[in-house]
Amino acid sequence: MLGGGRKLEKVVEDRRLRNRHGVFFDRAEAGRYLAEMLKPAVGGEGAVLAIPAGGVPVGVEVALALGLGFGLAVVRKVLIPWNREAGYGAVAWDGTVLINERLRWMLGLPEEVVEEGIEEARKCVRERVERFLKILPQPRVEEREAILVDDGLASGYTMLAAVKALRKQRPRRVIVAVPTASGDAVELLEPHVDLLVVANLRYEPIYAVADAYKRWRDLDEEEVAEILRDYLRRAKAG
Repeated sequence: MLGGGRKLEKVVEDRRLRNRHGVFFDRAEAGRYLAEMLKPAVGGEGAVLAIPAGGVPVGVEVALALGLGFGLAVVRKVLIPWNREAGYGAVAWDGTVLINERLRWMLGLPEEVVEEGIEEARKCVRERVERFLKILPQPRVEEREAILVDDGLASGYTMLAAVKALRKQRPRRVIVAVPTASGDAVELLEPHVDLLVVANLRYEPIYAVADAYKRWRDLDEEEVAEILRDYLRRAKAG
């Protein structure tokens, strides 16, 4: 039973970190911690797919620690026009669109504004796919375990769009693994995955992913590209 809600059978958390802030130094440390939590749950062939930008340094550490293939799950939030840090939906790499209709209604967004937001997200996804896949080809996930990773889950809608898109590739299992998540996001995602691993689960009135980290900043696309190139060097070195 999590946060007084319904019992979630497919969630693994570290209860020692429940509702704590500043539990990780940075995203790389969080990825290594997450890998240790995943070791008992992951077996056989599989791949780690990270959501750019913040999920990439987390996913790199998970993939290297577990000896799994690594790739990207390119998903972009559909942004609220007057708050470019927040979203009310997401667009995935295969064109999957997911809109939080309740939030959209609360925001009072007309259809034409929603369509403009979706198209802006689609454009960003296309550009990221084109840029990043030149550096790092996608691993095969059909009939394998697929582990979706991000640096944290606030609403969960971006990750849910990734899960729905990934299911179309017919993986054997879909696992979502994150260093930190809100209780609401976990409860949204749990019915759609085979397993959800979260280190720092937090139930609080105002949740921010950044609060789980001592060192936090946004990553730009060139930094993501460099992390991918560094991953290739590290993977080659063994």
